[in-house]
Amino acid sequence: MNKKPLLKDLNLYVIFGITLTAVMGVASIAPALPKMARVLDVSNEQIGLLITAFTLPGIFLTPVLGVFADRIGRKAILVPSLFIFGIAGTACAFATDFTWLLILRFFQGVGGASLGALNVTLIGDLYEGNKRATAMGYTGSVLSVGTASYPAIGGGLALLGWYFPFYLCLVAIPIGLFVIKSLKNPEPENGKDLKTYFGKVWNSLKSKKVIGLFAANFLTFIMLYGAYLTFFPILLDEDFGQTSLIIGIMLSGSSVVTAFTSSQLGKLAGRFSEQNLILTASLLYLGVFLSIPNIENIWLLAIPIMVFGFAQGINIPSILNLLTYQAPTEYRAAFLSVNWTVLRSGQALGPFLLGVIYGLGGVEVTFYFTAAVAVILTAVIVTLIK
Repeated sequence: MNKKPLLKDLNLYVIFGITLTAVMGVASIAPALPKMARVLDVSNEQIGLLITAFTLPGIFLTPVLGVFADRIGRKAILVPSLFIFGIAGTACAFATDFTWLLILRFFQGVGGASLGALNVTLIGDLYEGNKRATAMGYTGSVLSVGTASYPAIGGGLALLGWYFPFYLCLVAIPIGLFVIKSLKNPEPENGKDLKTYFGKVWNSLKSKKVIGLFAANFLTFIMLYGAYLTFFPILLDEDFGQTSLIIGIMLSGSSVVTAFTSSQLGKLAGRFSEQNLILTASLLYLGVFLSIPNIENIWLLAIPIMVFGFAQGINIPSILNLLTYQAPTEYRAAFLSVNWTVLRSGQALGPFLLGVIYGLGGVEVTFYFTAAVAVILTAVIVTLIK
């Protein structure tokens, strides 16, 4: 394990770069979705497919890439993934119609499939104990800085043209070069035969607590990607007539709170159990999604935005930290890749499912439905994780 002071360890900053790339694929285009729908002449129900197309490859590829990362090494998977993400994502800016855009988003998703799992895997490889919790919190904070800044940047770029936010994906290529040059991680020494290896992975996945943590992540990302990142911008466009820039700034508000909260995870985990932090977050989600449809003054939306940000800051890093403790180095990537597949399933299903709800009942009903998802999350925490 790494003995350097955490914030002086260059490996941590490599992880930060991977993290910022992993969240770019959705956060940077979310504020531009209403404009893309108009320019590309597709419905609001269909435009969510741009998120689904990006997240779908991760559902199938992430476990496979996790196995390869355990067998042949983390860098061997990370570097080509970053290059594919950067090339396909930038190519989206040159798409001539919605079908081509969906195809390119799919290939960008192929590049992004391993990134979210392997950045957490690297934290588990490099750090332990409270240092690991602190690193997880810092990484969650950086993730939130990305989700805070990308909507504002993407929304601003979308004022120049719907395709400009895709140029941000170019940054993945220098980050790939940064991984080659600067990442000094312990690669797994996996001499076990495949039958033993898969048996170990399977045994680690069967516990009630792990199943509960996977379910909590799945439901969290249905709420985040379905309600907050897809249909909250549509509500701001339909009900309040806001531009993509203002929508991006408003989405960024919650992420600023998430960034600060996540950075304090090491301290919070020392005072409260991570299970209690996750439970608190689920109750806050419930209040947020019940309140949003009933707010008529746009300034009052700052309250649920900030509360949602706080809930995210205590929820996601806590889930990831609890999961990281469950698997040793030799099969950690595969174990966490299963979680990333579950997470991607929530990302992919959220916009599609809420698109159906939107078509049936309108944008306000999507938030009441999401409140029901928060109730299910609370039940999962109480019965499986606590």
